[in-house]
Amino acid sequence: MAVLGFIGVGNMGGALARAAAARVPGSSLLLANRSREKAEKLAAELGAVVSDNFSVAARADYIFLAVKPQALPGVLAELAPALAGRKSPFVLVSMAAGTSIEKVRQLAGDAWPVIRIMPNTPASIGKGMILYAPGPDVPEERLKEFLELMSGAGRFTRLEERLIDAGSSVSGCGPAFADLFIEALADGGVACGLPRSAAVELAAQMLLGSAALALESGKHPGELKDAVCSPGGTTIQGVRVLEKSGFRSAVMEAVIAAYEKNFDLK
Repeated sequence: MAVLGFIGVGNMGGALARAAAARVPGSSLLLANRSREKAEKLAAELGAVVSDNFSVAARADYIFLAVKPQALPGVLAELAPALAGRKSPFVLVSMAAGTSIEKVRQLAGDAWPVIRIMPNTPASIGKGMILYAPGPDVPEERLKEFLELMSGAGRFTRLEERLIDAGSSVSGCGPAFADLFIEALADGGVACGLPRSAAVELAAQMLLGSAALALESGKHPGELKDAVCSPGGTTIQGVRVLEKSGFRSAVMEAVIAAYEKNFDLK
C-alpha cells in the first residue's frame, strides 16, 4: 500500500487527509503540521500516524504540500535534503494557489515529479471538486494510482495547468460564495417567518439538489432556471429582483477578483 504524507493539516490538508482515510489504512497516512497538536488531533480521528516534515519527505510515496504559497519556499528548502536522499520514487502533490509545477520543482531543488491539484473543502465529506494537472514526468501508472487512492475526495477534473487558477476561482473559492448564498436565502426565509434551522436546511438542500440536477441532466443552467419560472409566477419576480440588484454581475466579479489575486501570489 502506498504511503501518503501530508505536510499541513489545516482546512484543506485536513479535508484531503480525511478523504484519503476512506481508501488508505491509517498506518499509511503520515500527518505533519507546524502545530503538532493539530496533527495529533486529526491522527486520533483517522487512526493515522503523527510525523514531521522531514520524515514525510523521506518516507511518503505521495507528499502533499498543504501549506500557504508564502510558506512553500521555506518548507521545500527544509525538505530538499530528504528528497535528494531518496532511493525510492515519489511524487510531490502541490495545492499552493498561484504556484506553477515548474516553480515547485525549482524550490524543491530538482526536477521531481509533481502533480498540481486545487481541491475544495467539500472533499472532506467526499463531495469535492478537485482540479489536477500532472507534470510531464509523472508516470501514467502513478497518476492512475493517485486518482484511485484519492477517489474518496469526490470528483476529479483534469485541466491544462494554465487553466488551474481560473478553475480554482470557481470551484476552490466557490464554496465560500455558495455559503454566502445559503446564508442569504436562509435570512430571507427567517424574515418571512421560518425558524432559522428550517430555513438553513431548505436553502442548503435546495442548492445541493439544484447542483445535482445541473450535473446529471446536462441541461444549460438557463434552461433549468426557465423551467422554474412560470409566466406571471412568484419565481420570475424573485429573478427580476436579483437581476435588478446585479446578482449575476456580482458573482462574475467575485470569480474574476479571486482569479486576479492569484497573480499577487506568484
